Amino acid sequence: MKKLVLFSAAAAMVLASCAGNPEGKKAETKDSVATVDKVAGAAYAVDTEASQIMWKGTKVSGFHEGTVKVKSGELNVDNGAITGGNFVLDMNTISATDLEGEYKDKLDGHLKADDFFGAATHPEASFAITEVKAGATANDVVISGNLVIKGTSKNITFDAKVEEITDTTVKTSADFNILREDWGVNYEGKKDDLISKEINFRVNIIAKK
Repeated sequence: MKKLVLFSAAAAMVLASCAGNPEGKKAETKDSVATVDKVAGAAYAVDTEASQIMWKGTKVSGFHEGTVKVKSGELNVDNGAITGGNFVLDMNTISATDLEGEYKDKLDGHLKADDFFGAATHPEASFAITEVKAGATANDVVISGNLVIKGTSKNITFDAKVEEITDTTVKTSADFNILREDWGVNYEGKKDDLISKEINFRVNIIAKK
């Protein structure tokens, strides 16, 4: 019996190690910080139809990916540089794009349930920029901001690209991972098909004045 218990524990560890995280650099995460009431620069309204937020989660047997819609937001620009911004996500729009029919409906429903994002209780997630630093090139920036998911706020820092800034349009993109348990998204998956600890987000924001 003791050998069986040890074997089962070892097997669980092997399975967990096989659930590799999706590709992407993990965002630095710390406690949320204070935000300022007024940000320097002109406000550009986020084009919620043109902007995209794509997610990807991996598991032992493969992966799932999909989208979640931006409900509202804005970016602030001063002297040709991003100085701030805030965004609201509609968690009831979270949707898998790699499935169809009843399998898609089942996964979409599970993602909205308390095991994952609890959309009934927490229908919105949000992100508010707290700091923008210059990156390695003129088009690179390092963005920090408070990310709120399921009522939990953490400050994350990640690399981003400034694709375009004009008098009328701002285009930015980012690709990063977060550790989902930091926001109370703790569902581990099936014992023989464990889910990765990290979620990847690929973000493309287009804002217009």
